[in-house]
Amino acid sequence: MSDILIVDDERDIRELISDILQDEGYTTRLAGNSDDAMAEIAGEQPALLILDIWLKDSRMDGIDILKTVKRDYPDVPVVIISGHGNIEIAVAAIKQGAYDFIEKPFNIDQLMVVIRRGMETSRLRRENQALKRRDTTPAEMLGDSPAFRTLIGQLDKVTKSNGRVMLSGPAGSGKELAARYIHANSNRADAPFVSVGCASIEADRMEEVLFGRESEEGGVTPGLLEEANRGVIYFDEVADMPPGTQSKILRVLVDQTFLRVGGSEKVQVDLRVISSTSRDLEAEIAADRFRRELFHRLNVVPITVPSLEERREDIPALADHFIQMFNKTQGLPLRSVSNEAAALLQTMRWPGNVRQMRNVIERVLILGEGADPIQVRELPGETGASADEGRVVLSGAIATMALREAREAFEREYLLTQINRFGGNISRTAEFVGMERSALHRKLKSLGVVTSGKGGVRNGDEDAQEQAAG
Repeated sequence: MSDILIVDDERDIRELISDILQDEGYTTRLAGNSDDAMAEIAGEQPALLILDIWLKDSRMDGIDILKTVKRDYPDVPVVIISGHGNIEIAVAAIKQGAYDFIEKPFNIDQLMVVIRRGMETSRLRRENQALKRRDTTPAEMLGDSPAFRTLIGQLDKVTKSNGRVMLSGPAGSGKELAARYIHANSNRADAPFVSVGCASIEADRMEEVLFGRESEEGGVTPGLLEEANRGVIYFDEVADMPPGTQSKILRVLVDQTFLRVGGSEKVQVDLRVISSTSRDLEAEIAADRFRRELFHRLNVVPITVPSLEERREDIPALADHFIQMFNKTQGLPLRSVSNEAAALLQTMRWPGNVRQMRNVIERVLILGEGADPIQVRELPGETGASADEGRVVLSGAIATMALREAREAFEREYLLTQINRFGGNISRTAEFVGMERSALHRKLKSLGVVTSGKGGVRNGDEDAQEQAAG
């Protein structure tokens, strides 16, 4: 959608405008009456419409077409062509939604100024809509681990309120998913959820994207704040918001009004604000990169989204969910996960969290063959099946140890892995490894393994080192 539709009943004029625009690199389409114009618009929505007010021998005049376009295609900027005696009508057309007007006879420089501004407006509107509609369907939140149940309990408490929420957690942990969960279960669920990627929008365009723009002639390009009216505005990675924009957003939070870029009248909105960050905002404040006043306005209800490693028990269910999702959306094989592969997924490191795991599952489904259960050898970092399958390759450190030392090192690492896999649940770990709970406790104590306050475990030697350092 990058072409310009020119509608004028005078062939010479529409071809003249077309030649000028084509010389400037634009693609054009032409229509001489209202029926042809509406057929062109219905066939493919143009980026910009240049429309004559008077159309001889047409079922609709320019004003009728303008009203129809603004009703059915509100994001298409309409530039009105008017003769000298029609200026009042052209101004009235702007009040009905036209972007601007061009007076006959044309001044080419003035024509190009209006066209360039109109095309930029069209681009901004398309970008705003893309940002607004990105991943608009709330994804299902899955899990049964203690960390996940704690998260859901906190989210449920804030769904019915209008309080501002600050979601913190590592990248890829599902902060936007948590924000969408709040919205989907709130009394604003039928209103828009608009996501603002603070890190993905260029700093010099942030204010125009957020607040919109007004032209000198009264044309309006709505911003994301207006798109989110009566709904939720979600600031993703709010620490990346430019300092100048931070002060203006602070004012929006205070009185729920703002000025469009180039505008003079305040726009009133009704918004619920949810923010997220993977950075330490206190450190950002100390470094003068984030306003403390804005932090306190946004951080009314702080909620921490756990990393995938804090909810390892949920990994098999998440893997099954992603397999079903990719089967529905991409037609990838509907496979299960073998017990061995599930166990390995639970013990792997996930620095990219749920997002990384989703990518791993997608890659395995794309590269795999058939519909058999996913095997350990298909997972990243694992060697393929060979004559050595099942053979344990010793690390250099263990290979130089005496048998008793090596056995203790292996038992310690094995039990650390299993307890972390089951989220620190000693009973489930004991059942899996085939030990009595009391015997497992004794074994852990003898190996210097202690449970941590976060439900996982750690090496007792690490505790001793930290205490010495402290």
